[in-house]
Amino acid sequence: MKIERKEIKWHVLMWIVVIFLLIPIVFAISNSFKTISDAMNNVFNLIPEEFTLKNYKYVFKRLPFFQIVMNTFTVAFTVTLFKLLTSILTAYSLVFFNLKYKNFIYYLLLSTMFIPFTVTMIPNYMTISAMGFRDNIIGVILPQMADALGIFLIRQAMRTIPKSLIEYAHLEDIGNMRTIKDIVIPLTKPAITSTGIIFFINSWNEYVWPVLILKSKENYTLSLALQMFISSEGGTEFTIAMAVSVLTMIIPLILYIVFQKYIIDTFSFSGIK
Repeated sequence: MKIERKEIKWHVLMWIVVIFLLIPIVFAISNSFKTISDAMNNVFNLIPEEFTLKNYKYVFKRLPFFQIVMNTFTVAFTVTLFKLLTSILTAYSLVFFNLKYKNFIYYLLLSTMFIPFTVTMIPNYMTISAMGFRDNIIGVILPQMADALGIFLIRQAMRTIPKSLIEYAHLEDIGNMRTIKDIVIPLTKPAITSTGIIFFINSWNEYVWPVLILKSKENYTLSLALQMFISSEGGTEFTIAMAVSVLTMIIPLILYIVFQKYIIDTFSFSGIK
């Protein structure tokens, strides 16, 4: 009986946390369908008094929205692809190669996770400017082509593969690239998939680095487009900003819902509870 009561307490706590996390999403969706006067007078009323699609129509009319979505997708997809590639190759070498000081190299790579972005921001900005990639999505992509978090997560998954299996593949004269393609990737597919989703969502939502590099509306990502409708006075185009927020969150939200099982499994395999 005590166990049941304890479980009820945890379930109640869980629902309270879920409700608090959902409040900003519901708030944005609700106000995106309101008129500006309705939103200002009844900002916390979840049901619009006058349901309207004008905010969404205005966004598509005022901005090259499809171009902005393509820019965001291109950046997120390319960054995710390269991060996964570098993470898989690095994790494979750290697990299955007899490298000297490989543990030291691994922990050195992990230590980069604790370096604040503000430390690397100026050197990266100066490098990208010198290369002529300011106001270009390539300038957003280049500094993000590797990630220590991906190395950590995928390495943990690869450690579950018996080394004898890889050694047998080498005895059959199967090269490392084919071993990765035909053996390692299929066996670590859940970890790779979930890590890719994490990378994609993080890149999709990124704001600080793109705002430093991108200046033209044609090159904007969704997070920069959202900033256009938020003023220092609190936003005279509040409902339009909420519409952009909803459009921005749709794709990452769908991806997370579809692949949440893989994401949870990956952190479980990595020893994170």
